[in-house]
Amino acid sequence: MAKHKKLGKRTDQRTALLYSQASQLLWYGKIETTVPRAKEVRKVAEKMITLGVRNYKDTVVVTKMKRNQKDELIPVEYTNDGPKKLAARRRMLAVLANLKEQKAPKESKESFRERTRDIKYPLIEKIFGEYAPKYDKREQETGQGGGYTRIIRLGERRGDGAERCILELV
Repeated sequence: MAKHKKLGKRTDQRTALLYSQASQLLWYGKIETTVPRAKEVRKVAEKMITLGVRNYKDTVVVTKMKRNQKDELIPVEYTNDGPKKLAARRRMLAVLANLKEQKAPKESKESFRERTRDIKYPLIEKIFGEYAPKYDKREQETGQGGGYTRIIRLGERRGDGAERCILELV
């Protein structure tokens, strides 16, 4: 995807670490890590958000004929991804981890199943449904595209002196 610093790891371990932390950042909104890792994770996360912002509006309405209980054909409208959004979704799926939606503390199993029935990839849906419209609106109002994350430095870690930080979405 992009040229990364080595971070003291082999290539496969490094890419797995970066993509995993980018997934966690996009899911939870903030993560705590070291500064060099945060700078590399930021690159991956911002590219995924930009991909979502550029393509979230690309949808196609399709009408299909379906049989009802009385065996009559009725037209049913579906909203599908357009070609650009589908390509963007596949690029995100190739990079990001498929994190599962968690059940709320006092939510019943039935309501949880009903809420998550149509969602196959919750993280991708969150990017297209929540982050992309938010950051697109921000870009329209302020004229600022990009810059979706910020790094807040926390000081050195006790054991090895590595500089810690919080990486969060703006």
